[in-house]
Amino acid sequence: MQEVYRLISKVAPTSTTVLIVGESGTGKELVAQTIHGESRRRAHRFVAVNCGALSASLAESELFGHEKGSFTGAEAQRAGYFEQANEGTLFLDEITEMPLELQVKLLRVLEAGAIRRVGGSESIPVDVRLVAASNRDPALSVKQGQLRRDVLYRLNVFPIAVPPLRQRGADVELLARAFLDGVNQRDGTVKRFADDAVERLRLHPWPGNVRELRNAVERAAIVADQLIAASDLPQEIGGRAAAPLEPLAGDEGQAFTVEVGCSLASVEKRLILATLRHCAGDKRRAAAQLGISVRTLYQRLSVYRARGAP
Repeated sequence: MQEVYRLISKVAPTSTTVLIVGESGTGKELVAQTIHGESRRRAHRFVAVNCGALSASLAESELFGHEKGSFTGAEAQRAGYFEQANEGTLFLDEITEMPLELQVKLLRVLEAGAIRRVGGSESIPVDVRLVAASNRDPALSVKQGQLRRDVLYRLNVFPIAVPPLRQRGADVELLARAFLDGVNQRDGTVKRFADDAVERLRLHPWPGNVRELRNAVERAAIVADQLIAASDLPQEIGGRAAAPLEPLAGDEGQAFTVEVGCSLASVEKRLILATLRHCAGDKRRAAAQLGISVRTLYQRLSVYRARGAP
């Protein structure tokens, strides 16, 4: 992490494009916010965009804006994220989730320094510091056809790799205590960790990284009285079992239960497949009900097929 801090301090005062790579929950957006906060652009906006959440049909409009009447529902002119971040920083999270056709237009904007609203004919100059992030290996994403090679070259000017929490040694305890201090300050409590809880925190591999640690501390602080013991931690970290989840909708209106201790990935898979069956295979409808993009749904289904899922 000291190397991460050093790189941030070097690149922040510049306008160089930065690509942050790290597992989910490692704090990539926090790194991007720190770069913005230490830059000459800090008086202007920091605009964060989750590329996986961009609507497939409106992604271009959301990024570049649109003119009034340019499509059905465009009742007024709208500035896109690039214009909103003018003179500031635009953070494109999960860049490999961006549709390929939109990546082409992004590349044009990065090279020209100007955008054109949907339905417009005028090029609008924008002065934006771009910071992108991915929880996947960008080079592998290029090989798998999820990221254009030329876009990677344009983004990967100054790479920063954020290490997973399991590689950060004593940081686990320091972060846990910092999160607990925040909870105590917010709730007016004076709770603290017992030695056995600290040991459990140190031994856990933290697949969800810092985000998982924060959630675990929050839950333990609610469950515990004054001293947070190991038994107050979530079950997967060595604490007592949480209450079973409510049944989820399954095939033809039936229900299936989710067992305590099963992985989030398995729950997600069962929910996606059940929702798709409930929607009679209509992927757009299923994606809408799940609250994800159609592109993300196709990617999940591709992974399930590769692993032999029905």
